[in-house]
Amino acid sequence: MINKVNVKNSKTNIQDNLQQIRKSYGMSQDDLAKRMGLSRPTVVKIENGERLLSVTEEKKLAEIFDLPTIEVSDIDIPKRNIEKFKQVFLYLIEKVGSKPNVGMTVLYKLLYFIDFDYYEKYEQQLMGLTYFKNTYGPAPREFLKVVDEMKTNEQVAEFKSKHFMHEQTKYLPIVKSDLSLLSAQELEMIENVISRYANKTAKELSELSHIDTPWACAEMGKDLKYEHVFYRPEQFSVKEYSDL
Repeated sequence: MINKVNVKNSKTNIQDNLQQIRKSYGMSQDDLAKRMGLSRPTVVKIENGERLLSVTEEKKLAEIFDLPTIEVSDIDIPKRNIEKFKQVFLYLIEKVGSKPNVGMTVLYKLLYFIDFDYYEKYEQQLMGLTYFKNTYGPAPREFLKVVDEMKTNEQVAEFKSKHFMHEQTKYLPIVKSDLSLLSAQELEMIENVISRYANKTAKELSELSHIDTPWACAEMGKDLKYEHVFYRPEQFSVKEYSDL
């Protein structure tokens, strides 16, 4: 299981937790090697503790993972939305968590479409998570902190499985979601996203998210802007716009 990682300006913590940090961002060793200008075997040695990071490499990793300003265990999310995120997540894994295709990557994309579709349609935040652009599409920065807390409080269980030839991180609920914290309008959007996207593979959802304007307009590793939903391709738009 993934534990909380404190990685703020600490060479030892980055060195010791590099593999965990990389995986939490959905990044392969090849992806990280290309970003750092290293070979994959060198990244393997760093992750295995067989080679120490240089100061330059440490700074590069800090840039890649936003470590100077964001500490995984201390990411802030508006208090009014923390419980809403928890209940949306519980509801999602109640509904689709046992599907063979639904691992962390699919859940990231479902959360993304719920948040950004809701914002486009109603111009209001639902969960209001902060999504950044990574190789496999939008990923919510707050996910690890909040879900780690839910695991500690025995609200969800995390386990590893195999889907075809790929290792998959899956979650199943231990407690039921509290739907009283979600409006009928919010539940309708969640169900809409589930019906459209929950049967797709991680690869299909990643490719779809790459076409959507918020991801396409963002720089790699930087946050996606909610306002970009108003310039989406027609295939993603959930709002009826007047021609006037």
